[in-house]
Amino acid sequence: MSLTALALIVLAGLIHACWNIAAKKAGGDARFAFFSAFLMMLVWAPLGWWVGRDVVPGWGRVEWLLVLASGVLHVFYYVILLRGYRKSDLTVVYPMARGTGPLLSSLVAITLLGEQISALGAAGIAGVVGGVFLIAGGPGLLRAAHDPVARKRVHKGMVYGVVTGVFIASYTVVDGYAVKVVLMSPILVDYMGNFVRVALLAPSVLRDLPTARELWHMQWRYALLVAVVSPVAYVLVLFAMQQAPLSHVAPAREVSMLFAALIGGQLLGEGDRLARLFGAMLIAAGVMALALG
Repeated sequence: MSLTALALIVLAGLIHACWNIAAKKAGGDARFAFFSAFLMMLVWAPLGWWVGRDVVPGWGRVEWLLVLASGVLHVFYYVILLRGYRKSDLTVVYPMARGTGPLLSSLVAITLLGEQISALGAAGIAGVVGGVFLIAGGPGLLRAAHDPVARKRVHKGMVYGVVTGVFIASYTVVDGYAVKVVLMSPILVDYMGNFVRVALLAPSVLRDLPTARELWHMQWRYALLVAVVSPVAYVLVLFAMQQAPLSHVAPAREVSMLFAALIGGQLLGEGDRLARLFGAMLIAAGVMALALG
């Protein structure tokens, strides 16, 4: 991986962690996802028009199908992620979500496709499992639960994190194919896919407009922050995909877990910060080992 691609990924990871913290603080649902997608459509319209004015009219069926698939997968990802943030802590949901995709793909390749794994890859799997163990409560899992309510909250976060990770892996493959194979513009892949997200999320707002107005007044600042910075983070990753193998870029994105554990734990005051930080570090190291092994 080139130094430029690595720099893009690290910067994207920091931005990604920051907007996830904003989304967690908003405490929103599908309506918050609509607010941020709608604002994203407005804020980035000048750039979208400038980049796409001569390109989009020439798109064929393949390009539009990729945009549609990307938009649908991003909707499921974002809505499930937001629900996880309402049910559990960011320092549980976020590392689980970011670490699940690479781990699942490796396990499927080994168990179903008969692929071989090196010692480094096996160590990577152990790192991810150990990180999950720490995030879930560490050695306390081996003893009787002293706080069933807290334990239930952590377990919910783990479930939502895993499901979110499945959709992260899915849209990463679709968008990576779009920018590497079909050679679509990273900016247009994300911006045009956002129109799909707006259309799919609109019913969540339209079915109860009075409540949506109340939520808008409470959440619009967080939604605006997400709308402004989240496309920057993802487009940087898509540009990195054009310069480096997808199998290296996707795991390298897990550096965002460290930022989330450090910044999120401090700002949100979530418990077990030290254990969760070490857990995030183990998952990140494990995913990188999987990529290399």
